[in-house]
Amino acid sequence: MRLLPRDEHFYDLFLNQIGVSVEASLLLLQGAEKGNGPLATAAARINVLEQQGDEIIHDIYVRLNQTFITPMDPEDIHSLSSNLDDILDGIEESAYRIIAYRVDPIPPTVIELCRIIHSCTKTLELAFQALSKHAPLLSHCIEVNRLEEVADQLGRDAVSELFRSEKDCIRLIKLKEVYDLLEETTDRCEDVADALQNVVVKNS
Repeated sequence: MRLLPRDEHFYDLFLNQIGVSVEASLLLLQGAEKGNGPLATAAARINVLEQQGDEIIHDIYVRLNQTFITPMDPEDIHSLSSNLDDILDGIEESAYRIIAYRVDPIPPTVIELCRIIHSCTKTLELAFQALSKHAPLLSHCIEVNRLEEVADQLGRDAVSELFRSEKDCIRLIKLKEVYDLLEETTDRCEDVADALQNVVVKNS
């Protein structure tokens, strides 16, 4: 039994958007693993993907305004779209900030936070695939919540260690901002997971 009326175009747009985020998060992770030079190259591609994501979000809003009967509440479509956009913005800003601040070498914690962001986006992609098939998706949302908690603790521990051991005040400020931004990006992933759960509850 379908919980939601079929409107494959909205689902396809959501899948396209999260797919762009998966690609961008992988570029961020791979760039961080290889260092600032490769990350700068990755950042240029991420910027292109961010613009592509903006176009998809625009298409969603246009379709939302033109559709009389939507597959879910219009405010849920708007919430999902806005939060998906925030994920991609966070990924782009993270890459930019690491390069602009010349964080070298890139600490293992930064790489691990990038890995968690990528895991979050991949899990959200599974959730949107389930949504498009009207299949259970709560387990994917719970996993995103778990990953966000891991990132939160990792970020807190990293900042605490910075204030204990980092003697260079400028590097301390740079790294704290990068840690905070990466952790905030996992928060945006959790926002999408929460919005998806809200859709399920409303339509159960």
